[in-house]
Amino acid sequence: MRVAHHARSAALVRRWLAEQLSGLSSELVADATMVGTELVANAIRHATPLPGGVVSVGCEVTDTHVEISVTDGGADTTPKPRQATMEDVDGRGLTIVDALAQRWGVRMGNDGQSVWAWLGPVRAALSGGPGVGSAA
Repeated sequence: MRVAHHARSAALVRRWLAEQLSGLSSELVADATMVGTELVANAIRHATPLPGGVVSVGCEVTDTHVEISVTDGGADTTPKPRQATMEDVDGRGLTIVDALAQRWGVRMGNDGQSVWAWLGPVRAALSGGPGVGSAA
């Protein structure tokens, strides 16, 4: 998905991710949409857009995890969590990603910089699947 390099795009990405992941547990969908929103917000706030004034958002579901990725035109610094104080009104995005994702990182490529996050496990998170919502 490509969205405008603008703050209102975070809501579009959140809805799109919820649709893409609708077969998974509500908890995993909530975590994935939160992570996707944070990654898009960081790209918009801290990075340059890709050509055409956009950022690219990817979502891939495998047997083991969900990968959310956001590609932008890059920034002067590499994304990393920072220690926000109680008085800071921002600066918690990657701390949230770090808390919700199994792992995350940054890939540099010819098309820009991608920040990705893996969430899961997927097998245990299939809505209505074996072991999900059933009594032991």
